[in-house]
Amino acid sequence: MQQVLRALVPVACLLGCSPDASRAPSSAAPAPGAPAGMAWIPGGEFTMGSADPLARADERPLHRVRIDGFWMDATEVTNAQFAAFVAATGYRTVAERPIDWEELRTQVPPGTPKPPDAQLAPGALVFTPPAEPVDLDRYDRWWTWTPGACWNHPRGPGSSVDGAGDEPVVHVALEDAEAYARWAGKRLPTEAEWEFAARGGLEGAVNSWGNEPVSPARANTWQGRFPDRNTAEDGFALAAPVRRFPPNGYGLFDMAGNVWEWCSDRYRPDAYELRVEAVGPGAVTANPQGPGSSVDPRNPDAPVSHVVRGGSFLCNDSYCASYRPSARMSQTPDTGMQHLGFRCVRAGAGPSPRP
Repeated sequence: MQQVLRALVPVACLLGCSPDASRAPSSAAPAPGAPAGMAWIPGGEFTMGSADPLARADERPLHRVRIDGFWMDATEVTNAQFAAFVAATGYRTVAERPIDWEELRTQVPPGTPKPPDAQLAPGALVFTPPAEPVDLDRYDRWWTWTPGACWNHPRGPGSSVDGAGDEPVVHVALEDAEAYARWAGKRLPTEAEWEFAARGGLEGAVNSWGNEPVSPARANTWQGRFPDRNTAEDGFALAAPVRRFPPNGYGLFDMAGNVWEWCSDRYRPDAYELRVEAVGPGAVTANPQGPGSSVDPRNPDAPVSHVVRGGSFLCNDSYCASYRPSARMSQTPDTGMQHLGFRCVRAGAGPSPRP
């Protein structure tokens, strides 16, 4: 529902190559006992958050967290995987359903007029770059509410995912991602699990590959002047097929850039402060599940917001450096956007030892 509001009223945050041999898919054999397409994340203790100059206030204070081992999808869920789910279940995503104004009006400021009926038709927000530089606070200048846009028509009517089965599925709301996860016998990660996994075993590093800055060889982000000029030095102006960039230390692809990924936690900018207050300074929190309620200054009228992680192909340091593993962003759960996808996790024992 917030998609329609975003199309009408600018808000304070809308989550802003031909492969060479070094980017070829990994040919390493999976560990014995590994679920198909998943990597084992061994668990352990780490410092969550960041004190990096690019870090925002909601990434602090730094605190210690312990995570149990788990399996994680090596890639973002792809169009082909989501199509198999839809074929098996007949599922319709939020972006494919008509919008109920009576429900939407509970999420907007009192007195907001009812949008035209055309804007209550099924649809989603599509990235539409302007032709010239714009005020980076005017998010409506590069997002367009597009009736008919959904997971299999990502740029609106006439577009298709045919031939793009290995690209991450987008325009999925939180309930869509949860429905897929249940069907697959999995769940969405907590943001603590996600950050631990994204770090790839590099304790304290700024990025999932170390302390070197982002580059076109490492992740699918925005090169050039955001949002009107993308030089696409990494080979992709929009989302890239999965496995086109090097994996991190745990064998996970695209944990930086490409598309944002849903987490199960509700969002609060002070979540870390509350966590440290609850356990005491210096204590270790085991497997945090996130706060019981949300507060979201960027979406103050929404009843709840959830955490999304990882950044997207729109990340540029002039606007959004959220390709960093510690970066947090909020999104309302009924939102599906052209740069928002997900991956799943599964509890269980680790891989069997190799013979």
